Amino acid sequence: MTKKQKRMLYRILGAAALFLALKLLDPVWPLSLLWLAPYLLAGYDILLGAVHGIRSRDPFDENFLMAVATVGAVALGNFQEAVAVMVFYQTGELFQSYAVGKSRRSIAALMDIRPDSATLETPEGEQAVPPDEVPPGSVILVRPGERVPLDGVVLEGASSLDTASLTGESLPREVGAGCEVLSGCVNLTGLLRVRTTKPFGESTVSRILDLVENSAMKKSRSEAFITRFARVYTPAVCLAALALALVPPLGSLALGSAPRWGVWVYRALSFLVISCPCALVISIPLSFFGGIGGASAKGILVKGGTDLEALSKAGTVVFDKTGTLTRGVFQVSQIRPETGVQASRLLELAALAESYSNHPISRSLRESWGGDPAGHAVEEVREIPGRGVSAWVDGLSVSAGNGKLMADLGLDAGAAEGTAVHVAAEGAYLGCILLADLPKDGAKEALEGLKRQGVSRTVMLTGDSEQAAAPVARALGLDGFFAGLLPQDKVERVEQLLESKPGGTTLCFVGDGVNDAPVLSRADVGVAMGAMGSDAAIEAADVVLMDDDPRKLPLAMAIAKKTVSIVRQNIVFALAVKAACLVLTALGRTNMWWAIFADVGVMVLAVLNATRALRAPRV
Repeated sequence: MTKKQKRMLYRILGAAALFLALKLLDPVWPLSLLWLAPYLLAGYDILLGAVHGIRSRDPFDENFLMAVATVGAVALGNFQEAVAVMVFYQTGELFQSYAVGKSRRSIAALMDIRPDSATLETPEGEQAVPPDEVPPGSVILVRPGERVPLDGVVLEGASSLDTASLTGESLPREVGAGCEVLSGCVNLTGLLRVRTTKPFGESTVSRILDLVENSAMKKSRSEAFITRFARVYTPAVCLAALALALVPPLGSLALGSAPRWGVWVYRALSFLVISCPCALVISIPLSFFGGIGGASAKGILVKGGTDLEALSKAGTVVFDKTGTLTRGVFQVSQIRPETGVQASRLLELAALAESYSNHPISRSLRESWGGDPAGHAVEEVREIPGRGVSAWVDGLSVSAGNGKLMADLGLDAGAAEGTAVHVAAEGAYLGCILLADLPKDGAKEALEGLKRQGVSRTVMLTGDSEQAAAPVARALGLDGFFAGLLPQDKVERVEQLLESKPGGTTLCFVGDGVNDAPVLSRADVGVAMGAMGSDAAIEAADVVLMDDDPRKLPLAMAIAKKTVSIVRQNIVFALAVKAACLVLTALGRTNMWWAIFADVGVMVLAVLNATRALRAPRV
């Protein structure tokens, strides 16, 4: 809780304590003026806001509405109503403030991908300098374990690059002389000499940071309902109250009758008291707060009422692939041995040849095999950059790698969909092993649940190749996918989808990586995976699934729909009762106490209805 929120809480508690004390004392005039103490303690900022609005010639907001209603109550001597309204209103505002207070700290978290320095080659030797001081055309060194500081082209060296922070691709990228490298990637294995091609301000890392900042600014947010409502409601009831105080007496005076100013002014002030939207200003934030609380009990963190409202209207849902729909870990999905070769023998040779490599594919092969390399003679292991490995395994010459390695050996490996490890021994092709980033448990159920919630289109965006993305899209039944995307490409695709989405609906993006942060900010609703997702993605998102279960997304949408439905029920109910009471008061059919009783009764019923949002619906 921030200092500002704590101060508001102390003011609310102090005003409530004074209210109870004065209620017990029940002071009479002139000591009844003591009621002004809790009234001003709770609502002085509302009154100042109303004065500021009048001075800036934009008076008709919620501050003016609350000020007019409560000042009218004070003028009628109804101090308790004025204090209660202010305390309840400020409590609702505190709920909203607390719910959204931590929603936009993504830029600080993104600093983790910004490199601290670059190793620059100079005539005097190597120098560590800030990346923004390295001009294009300079030569820099990137050692294993370091992050590439600037975009460039490899002059010398070969290595594997972890590009997950940029593209979300789980498979490291092999690079050598002549290959382009992007800032933000992590160098895994070999030393690289890189000639820079762009200044730091135009590098990939800087562009990602700029995208987050600009996307957050562009993101459309609906105004709070009470503000929009007050712009119409406030001037209407104020003019109606003024007309009620002036027109009947002036009409009587014109007809030669006694004007009875006191009666009509009393009715006008009662009209203002009744017009206080107490039920709305309490039940609307309380409904959203209840929905947020009910969602959090299910492991779904929603950062604000506007986010819940936007989620309820989602018609298009866009997913990242790796870590969101898939597990983010390669597993052997299929073994295809040649005729006369046993599948177990093919896997064993591949795992042994890869036994000294830390590459994710190598680890996956060893885990799938499950044997102990110590019982085998593995010698003269040689990694071939961009190709694979070769080794002597139990006296056999074994090669394991991609199709390029097989072509170098003069073997025809054929075409294989997805990520494949081809294996050859003693110059003969033995077959291939397919690896895949398999869909998460519940991913297909989640997509089916979204369709039941009214989502018309589901799309996947990924930095993986089309060969790796297509099987996942087919297996899950997605409506479409786009592969081979960098962060800026993802933002462009989301922009296009935003333009083509059905009217009255929102676009929801679900992701988990640093590279997803700009898209999470740009989408109408950003959903991040909380257990495995990056801090930047979580902070940039509006909704966080704390256990990474994609099946929680349809549940979150159902909670949002229920909450918004409750809010609409309260709005219709409160306005209908309010309108009836205003008419009866204008006709003199009710007195002040009946009017206050009706207003408080509506408030209690609206609050009780709002508590239903705490219970999550079944999906």
